[in-house]
Amino acid sequence: MKTTTKFMIALGALAVLSPIGLILPEIAKAGSAWGEWGADEISSACGYVPAGLAKLSALWSAALPDYAFPGWEDKGLGSLSLAYVASAVVGIALCAGACFLLGKLLAKKDKA
Repeated sequence: MKTTTKFMIALGALAVLSPIGLILPEIAKAGSAWGEWGADEISSACGYVPAGLAKLSALWSAALPDYAFPGWEDKGLGSLSLAYVASAVVGIALCAGACFLLGKLLAKKDKA
């Protein structure tokens, strides 16, 4: 089996396993996924929001907030898991596309 095929299988497995960070906290009744807290969750847990986080949280708005499609936020764990996998696939595709384009650009510079 070629290395590229093994790599693609590994990426696919990671995409399918991505909802684990959503499922395990639900099973353990631990709240939201660890490390994916927004400023509001940090404020309720700590009593304040660090100045840097407050400043930067207004700067960026994710295309798929909470890895969910618009209107899917309250659909349940199964739907959110599907949205996590879809987000992983989209992220992998965007990163692979960017690397491919960068490689083509750099290869063109080498030939010149």
